[in-house]
Amino acid sequence: MELPEKLASMLSGAEGTTRQKAARLVVDLARTADAQGFIEVNHSHVSGVSVITGGHGLRRFLADLAGEGSVAIPTTLNSAGCDKRKMEEMDIDYPDFLEQQFEIITAYEKLGIESTLSCTPYDRGIEGEAGIASWAESNAVAFSNSWTDLVTNRESGLSALATALTGYAPKWGLHLEKNRVPNIVVDVDCELSSLADWSILGDWIGKQVRPGWDVPYGPMPLIRGLPSYISFASKKALTAAAANYGCAMLWAEGHTESPDLTGNEESLVFTDKDLATRYEELAPKGQVDLIVIGCPQASLEEIRITAAAVRSYSEMGQLIPDERLWVFTSRHNYELAEADGSIGILEEAGALILQDTCPEVTPYNRTHYNHLMTNSLKAEHYLTSGLNKMPTSVGTIQDCVAHAFNPSLSEGAVSQLQPKAQPQHASAKTHQSGEKSIAGGGLNSQGDWEIEGIAMVTDVPITYLGYVNRDSGVIEEVGHPLDGQAIEDKILIYPKGSGSTVAPYVLMGLIYTDKGPRAIVNRDVCSLTLPACSLLDLPYSHGFEEDPCLAVNDGDKIRVSKAGDKVTLQVLERAGE
Repeated sequence: MELPEKLASMLSGAEGTTRQKAARLVVDLARTADAQGFIEVNHSHVSGVSVITGGHGLRRFLADLAGEGSVAIPTTLNSAGCDKRKMEEMDIDYPDFLEQQFEIITAYEKLGIESTLSCTPYDRGIEGEAGIASWAESNAVAFSNSWTDLVTNRESGLSALATALTGYAPKWGLHLEKNRVPNIVVDVDCELSSLADWSILGDWIGKQVRPGWDVPYGPMPLIRGLPSYISFASKKALTAAAANYGCAMLWAEGHTESPDLTGNEESLVFTDKDLATRYEELAPKGQVDLIVIGCPQASLEEIRITAAAVRSYSEMGQLIPDERLWVFTSRHNYELAEADGSIGILEEAGALILQDTCPEVTPYNRTHYNHLMTNSLKAEHYLTSGLNKMPTSVGTIQDCVAHAFNPSLSEGAVSQLQPKAQPQHASAKTHQSGEKSIAGGGLNSQGDWEIEGIAMVTDVPITYLGYVNRDSGVIEEVGHPLDGQAIEDKILIYPKGSGSTVAPYVLMGLIYTDKGPRAIVNRDVCSLTLPACSLLDLPYSHGFEEDPCLAVNDGDKIRVSKAGDKVTLQVLERAGE
């Protein structure tokens, strides 16, 4: 694969060590994905900002990255874990949180990144953006590909940063028109009247995906039966929740281009019963301590809807007790909402308005807050994960505001958080016996290596953020075939990573502290796993002639070796034999 002259110069070290590291990752990604060369990128958006998402892995990496070089293209930064102007009100019970948070932000700023601290880079008053992007916030990826002419792959925080520093990305995946096609058809057979309805629909689609479905770039649905008008906030709610399960793009009949169908797409129908069932499942059970609106950060439309609901109570002389309502938004939308009076309505009623942060990356003080309510399934998805492990209920904005004003609406003991065993966790693995040797590929940047050890194997994707303990490396996801097992010192074999684009930092943190695996084998090209392996030189392989997730048993003793461009995986001893 021929490198552009400028990228080759960076790879040689001519522009300093920082850009050299970034170029190495871009080239590794391109060669691993068998990309059709490289593409110049117009804009990058980097995730991995909050202390509780990036953790010590992010802080260590940014410190190691420091040196010559800055971003080559305009680059913005995802939301942080706090609003530094409202630290007292947020009551964050986390040692040295503000110091660590701004250590991270300052490190990014030194690289020339604009610290917008927003998870909605598409929401700046311009909906019709176009060009090539490298975005690492999952909701932003789904929104831009679906509703604008901006094209981006679903990048990790690390790959987006590498592109930001070089100006180049591998040309593959969703950069290619042939891959921008639906793999699911969803017929909506019910009315969607609130933003929460749209959010539930997006999340529901992702939950239906089953092992064996052909969704190489995540679920990418064509949705039919939607109303004739879809507001900006409705579009945002739909794609943000769909992104929970890796959706990078969707189509809406009558609202986007009409893609051609092959007839091989999976088929789903979303009914009144499905919507009602989810509301029943998500309704508050026990005392709600805090209501959070704005995940992703609230648009001007969402702020106005919330303000209108609040006003119906405040005009009757009621106030929100104990600042029980937190509204999260970007600086851009805060200024707009302040100008039209919405911020004043909310604050006068007792709401707390937060900028630069979002509900899922905030470390809540658990002496005060143990049950949250929101209108967002994106918030619910991450708040109930290992990121916060907090019971979270869902309702419409109007329901949320009602609970904010009247705590007695949800009296009683809070139900214990029940881990969510997803149907996607079903495994097709069967015990294998006999000899086995299969060939695959490795990373161009890594020399020859040989690793022997015990295989830890699953045919179900691994979600690092929230579901792999960042201190112990134990997988903590009920229903997952590897639940309760530690990845430390194993040769880890799995299809690919899933979930948040911040995942590489969790893996990096485990590698830094010797709690990570000895080597990683992926079935599919994984933009969430490969970057950590490339930058920290952890032996990595992929693209085997036979699915390694099915060919190797969990617990087998194996040898994986790289010689030149070829990786060989050999079973030395079968588990239990």
